[in-house]
Amino acid sequence: MIDYEKILSKKVRQIKPSGIRRFFDIAQTLENVISLGVGEPDFRTPWMIRREAIRTLEKGKTWYSANAGLVQLREAICQYTQRKYGLQYTPGQTLVTVGGSEAIDIAVRALVEPGDEVLIPQPSFVCYDPITSIMDGVPVVIETKAEDDFRLTPQALKEKITDRTKLLILPYPNNPTGAVMGREDLEAIATVLRGTDIMVLSDEIYAELTYGQRHVSLASLDGMYERTIVINGFSKAFAMTGWRLGYAQGPEPVIREMLKIHQYAIMCAPTTSQYAAIEAMKGCDDDVERMVEAYDMRRKLMVTSFNQMGLECFEPRGAFYVFPCIKSTGLSSEEFCERLLYDQNVAVVPGSAFGDSGEGFVRASYAASTKNLMEALERIEKFLRSL
Repeated sequence: MIDYEKILSKKVRQIKPSGIRRFFDIAQTLENVISLGVGEPDFRTPWMIRREAIRTLEKGKTWYSANAGLVQLREAICQYTQRKYGLQYTPGQTLVTVGGSEAIDIAVRALVEPGDEVLIPQPSFVCYDPITSIMDGVPVVIETKAEDDFRLTPQALKEKITDRTKLLILPYPNNPTGAVMGREDLEAIATVLRGTDIMVLSDEIYAELTYGQRHVSLASLDGMYERTIVINGFSKAFAMTGWRLGYAQGPEPVIREMLKIHQYAIMCAPTTSQYAAIEAMKGCDDDVERMVEAYDMRRKLMVTSFNQMGLECFEPRGAFYVFPCIKSTGLSSEEFCERLLYDQNVAVVPGSAFGDSGEGFVRASYAASTKNLMEALERIEKFLRSL
């Protein structure tokens, strides 16, 4: 018999499974569950995008693309990010990846060496810490707080910078809190970073999903362009989660090294998805706007409802999540989510899945249909009364 504990990587075995997936997997075993756990838009991918995919399949365009992605798509991405965020990139500074997740992974791998410190504001998406650890980097958590609207403050950033700091991950609009960083907030962060050699991985996958204000990219500020890798993709704004397509834009020397990793590990992103994404960037502004309007309505419903239930809820300004505080129940985040799931068949994610600073909160996605949200809220209120 093979002793797999001896042959498997100790580093990988020490990594905890995603706290998001755990509750999603439990929900799959139960009947009549309303899942507010996974960030999955309930909208269909716009027809224009699906139609283009069908056309390319009918024409037999099923070959490999260039490693960096179709040049037509990289050109469309450059035009889109210039039009939307004022970012001036060339196709040579643009890399098409298998989702934004791959772009994050290879950006960290291209930059981080053993002992390098990576600053990670939390609560935040679950992948940053383990990817850093796999590279023998040192994850350095910066706790963000509800009283600061879960924004990264310049004071908190300064306190964590050392001579070993290599990279800051800037995950805004934020998953799980829905927090955003406006121009003034980003200028304060830029002031701290100017004059250092610290790079920034700016995860902007929710850039199009903002409410009451337009997204500002850190890379658009003076002195930040040359130190920022912008990560974005098609999953959230265009309801293209299963198409697995993302991209990175940044300084050409960095993108070039990221491309090497991509070449050997992945080769290229799905070609059919790439052709479809060209249409997304050129002609789907109205579809995105309609989805954002619907999310905005659901956002207001969720925030109001949780506050009325007695669960204080920060008002998110981006993404499609609310992050209510459940400390008043006396339950831990894990206990709250597990009991809610088994008692009322509603799946939400414990805030602790997004870092220790998320303890005392839960994440609920309002990407579900309004009908399901209304039913879920009724069940949650019933659960709270039972406590």
